Amino acid sequence: MRALGTLVLALQDPGPSTDVPQIDILSLILGATLVVKIVLVLLLLFSAASWGIIAYKYSQLRRCEKQTGTFLDVFRKSSRFSEVQAVCASLSASPLVGLFQSGYAELNAQLRSAGEAKPGEPAARPTLRSLEAVDRALLRASTTEIAKLEHRVSFLATTASITPYIGLFGTVWGILNSFLGIAQTGTTSLAVVAPGIAEALIATAMGLFAAIPAVYFYNDLTSRVKAFANTMEDFSLEFLTIAERNFT
Repeated sequence: MRALGTLVLALQDPGPSTDVPQIDILSLILGATLVVKIVLVLLLLFSAASWGIIAYKYSQLRRCEKQTGTFLDVFRKSSRFSEVQAVCASLSASPLVGLFQSGYAELNAQLRSAGEAKPGEPAARPTLRSLEAVDRALLRASTTEIAKLEHRVSFLATTASITPYIGLFGTVWGILNSFLGIAQTGTTSLAVVAPGIAEALIATAMGLFAAIPAVYFYNDLTSRVKAFANTMEDFSLEFLTIAERNFT
């Protein structure tokens, strides 16, 4: 019984109390200096803009991929370019539509000028005057379409490269304030130093939070744009082959 009573008293006795300050991330952010708060807001804006661009570009590329497959099916099954032209309006998201319309316009311009005959002379078979001109038209259209696909992707590269440095600036500023606090209080106690160091490191963590997804999705989107560029190059060669076979 004596042993049991001693155990109960030991469980009831909390022992010497230690007042350890509880620190959480939200309180550190709210208690941060003005400069660190500005850094965190700036990093949050970069991160939000990056995620918005990522969502928009993936939606755009999925639509491009779907309509490109449909357009290629129509193009390869059609016997005339005019039939392909008729479906271009409904597949405008595909970059191949821009290439086709540019090449088709150049092709028509050359065939109309070549088919003009003098009065009293039989109409000549329309032929291309310059296949290189059609090639240049396709190349210009390809450059334009690639620029559309790459639009705003460069912001991800900017975010990936600049946000770690912005976060590092916030960290350096926070550590500087921590050392100033040590100098003013004259103590190096962990309770005095830890909040300032933790506040400083939040800026670095936020910078990495913004940069890491931006790096990954920038590389992935860039590779997808390159795949579209290869598809456009193949389509241009296919278009030129058909034009050379039928109009030269």
